[in-house]
Amino acid sequence: MPGSYNYFKIQIRYFFRKTLPSSNKILDVGPGIGTYYDLLNDIGYDMDCVEIFAPYIKKYKLKEKYNNVYEGSIVDFDFSKYDCIILGDILEHLTVDDAKKILKTITKNKQKCLVAVPYEMEQGESEGNIYETHLQPDLTPKIMLERYPDLKLLIGNDLYGYYINK
Repeated sequence: MPGSYNYFKIQIRYFFRKTLPSSNKILDVGPGIGTYYDLLNDIGYDMDCVEIFAPYIKKYKLKEKYNNVYEGSIVDFDFSKYDCIILGDILEHLTVDDAKKILKTITKNKQKCLVAVPYEMEQGESEGNIYETHLQPDLTPKIMLERYPDLKLLIGNDLYGYYINK
């Protein structure tokens, strides 16, 4: 789905305001409806996005929100110029190998990263978008920490978790 759970959005906004200077450049990966733009844009961040499903760019007016909108996959995207990468409801759509590769690159680049994932959620294509399919429907807090040891839980509940890199 192009949106996400509403859990902890106020806490995430507070976390960004307290830990990431407004001069930072943020890449929102798979913005869907633009949830993180709507949450953070008035803080002053320079925000770009990369969206794999072209119809969402027009449908959700992403070019009216983000400074730059790139169509493509994060797997092939050069995100080295960003201070922070938001992977909001993205990791579950990637293969484990691709997710690990992206997170390893973020760590190597010394970039900040916010990851949000739903737990134990099967999902197939939606609105003709095959990229909505969950390739990691088995995620739980335990599996997240085992599979992605460079992440730590910031805040979560039984259904959803936010992680940051260590």
